[in-house]
Amino acid sequence: MNFPLKELPIEERPREKLELKGAKMLSNHELLAILLRTGTKNRSAITLAQEIICKYPNLSMLRSITIDELIEIKGIGRTKAIQILAAIELGYRANATIIERGYQIKSPTDCADYIGEEVKHLEQEHFIALYLDTKNRILAKKTLFVGSLNRSIVHPREVFKEALKHGCASIIVVHNHPSGDPTPSTQDVTITKRLMEVGEVMGIEVLDHLVIGTQGYISMKEEKYI
Repeated sequence: MNFPLKELPIEERPREKLELKGAKMLSNHELLAILLRTGTKNRSAITLAQEIICKYPNLSMLRSITIDELIEIKGIGRTKAIQILAAIELGYRANATIIERGYQIKSPTDCADYIGEEVKHLEQEHFIALYLDTKNRILAKKTLFVGSLNRSIVHPREVFKEALKHGCASIIVVHNHPSGDPTPSTQDVTITKRLMEVGEVMGIEVLDHLVIGTQGYISMKEEKYI
């Protein structure tokens, strides 16, 4: 028999706590327990939620997990796994909509705040361009390449085709290192300098290239790689 949340002590009922105090007062595992609704014969939804959070302490990790990986956790069936992933994705989209609305990049930190959580846990390298207006406000974001970066894959033609489409004034490029270490490689620096050269000819400045990993980020311009 499953343990529904209503059988828990009042101080452990996250639905009631949310109603009384608001969603912001709940911990990650309490919010997750509401989605789960019930636990298993021997574990409450709260306990099960704590186990999931312990295994995936950074919620952004759940964006790249599969349903099959989630149901490997005892007590998580396919329905619960789908509910969890749907909620995580909805939350991400809501946040992305808010942050993208007129978002202005004034520093490398602004850029890392904008895109870091989206890319730092990805298992493959993603090369993304941010297209900016004259006030460094984002006009568009485009994932251009997925896979190990090299000169043949990251071609300026694709980068600047999007730039012309959006009529942007400048570009910031970003990619992640699945290893976690954001230190730029020689190949990263070479690609960036090539893009800057093309941008200079076209009158569209490449402002920076951020490399992002779980250990942080590096701005190539700030750290004088370029």
